[in-house]
Amino acid sequence: MVRWRTGTVTALRRQWHGATELDVALPDGASMRALAYPELVGHPQPGDRVLLNAGALLMGLGTGGYALVVALPDRLPPDPPADAGTRAAGHLVKARYTPLQPILLGVDEEASPHHALLADADDLAGLPVVTADLHSALPAILAGVHADAPDRRVAYLLTDGGALPAWFSRTLAGLRGHLVGTISVGQAFGGDLEASTLHTGLLAARHVLHADVAIVAQGPGNLGTGTRWGYSGVAVGEAVNAVAALGGRPVGSLRISAADPRPRHQGVSHHSLTAYGRVALAPADLVVPDGLDPELAAQVDAATAPLAGRHRIVRVDTDGLDAALRASVVPLSTMGRGLDADHAYFLAAAAAGRHAARLAG
Repeated sequence: MVRWRTGTVTALRRQWHGATELDVALPDGASMRALAYPELVGHPQPGDRVLLNAGALLMGLGTGGYALVVALPDRLPPDPPADAGTRAAGHLVKARYTPLQPILLGVDEEASPHHALLADADDLAGLPVVTADLHSALPAILAGVHADAPDRRVAYLLTDGGALPAWFSRTLAGLRGHLVGTISVGQAFGGDLEASTLHTGLLAARHVLHADVAIVAQGPGNLGTGTRWGYSGVAVGEAVNAVAALGGRPVGSLRISAADPRPRHQGVSHHSLTAYGRVALAPADLVVPDGLDPELAAQVDAATAPLAGRHRIVRVDTDGLDAALRASVVPLSTMGRGLDADHAYFLAAAAAGRHAARLAG
């Protein structure tokens, strides 16, 4: 449940698109690092009293390094300019029935300028869509797409398995200008466009953003319980089904690692094996990068062999991908490991991006 705290803002720290980091002094003299989303709660300033949800910070959860600002109770932001009694500014509710539910304009709803375009849209027309388990794969996939095809238009679809606000991701903030747009789908929000479902989001990527390639991955904060089915990345398999149902080309980015200390994530992670092997009912191109260490390559080949009955196992050359990864406009990190510490992970994601770019023609 919620662990409430109240305090006073003492300093503003880093700021990036949609988020402000701050220091908060508590009544007992302690200090907490907190994060505010100005679009939800307003712009905090030193001296403001804040209400905090401190649970994830106090529990030391992996991506919960902040207390989250719930309100500036003495200086509430003004209402949006649109009349609350109309739907002219949208009626798509996300993070539904939680205290901070935002009401947003859905890309396909009646008040949207894109409604007529999407009303009967039903086909991705072969759009290559890379599906990935972790948010950390996003910049590596993008680096792979742009390694050979720097002009490819790439859209990102933020699913709701991890952080719901797109604003939480400093990676995503750093990639602004390198993506044609972010579409937040399901309960996720804060993208350049909002969609109620992954299907609508994919159609918007194709018909509104005119993407050449799309990437589907959850936000930061993958949930995992150490069980076969208890992890948020299982939705990767459902994403493959959605892409195929709409006439797109699913491209699976495999979660490959020789550095993860947990046996279930060594070689090809059980997350990928379950999502693509059991959940994805439609065929996808599962990309295996060339140039892996021979021992790791043998593990990957053995793990992916049973998947070949449904999917296409595609080997992709990796010449130039290391340089593309090192030139990434944002830092590469997965589970605290950088490029050199977990090279195979990032190389596999970049290879999936390269393959998708080639499918785009």
